[in-house]
Amino acid sequence: MKLFQYVSEWILRLVWTNLLWIAFTLSGLVIAGFFPATIAMFTVIRKWAKKELDFSIWQLFKDTYKKEWVNSNKIGLVFVCIAAFLFIDLRISFYMKGFFSIFLYVFILFLLAILLLTLIYFFPLYVQYTFSAKAYLKQAFIHAFAGFKDTFVILVGLVCIGYFIYKLPGLIPFMSAVLPSYWVMTVCMKRFRRLEKQILEA
Repeated sequence: MKLFQYVSEWILRLVWTNLLWIAFTLSGLVIAGFFPATIAMFTVIRKWAKKELDFSIWQLFKDTYKKEWVNSNKIGLVFVCIAAFLFIDLRISFYMKGFFSIFLYVFILFLLAILLLTLIYFFPLYVQYTFSAKAYLKQAFIHAFAGFKDTFVILVGLVCIGYFIYKLPGLIPFMSAVLPSYWVMTVCMKRFRRLEKQILEA
């Protein structure tokens, strides 16, 4: 009975957080809502990772969304502009001919992969530490490459979660954002603690 209650409570937490993420993302017309809503979600998940469960998800989510709306969208604009630039270049290289066009196409895909990895690390870093906007981007980029093992673990987990949701599409409104984010935050928290311990020992 206790196990059933425990599982039920966790399912409710995950579903409620995912629904809040969707609602707040849409409230910002997606473009202006994605980054603050995702940061709010990671803030909630960080609490869970620290074994803190006795708090109002709604209150924390709402307050974080409002607090981080401007700053997160400023940084988000950098990601969006870089992504848009790379996608335009990708389209141009697609219609080019010759060996160079193939090289350029693959290179741009590589840059997009780097951008995605940087974005993945950005959210855990943002809710864990206080940096300047430039430092967030720099640190996220460094973690994506310096932490090859953790990056690999994150990607494998995301592929598994993606496959799971693909097979059960009914979960999309309820788990599609919170499950991947929970996995990313869990791996990153372990990495952050490990690095902090190494710094203290040094």
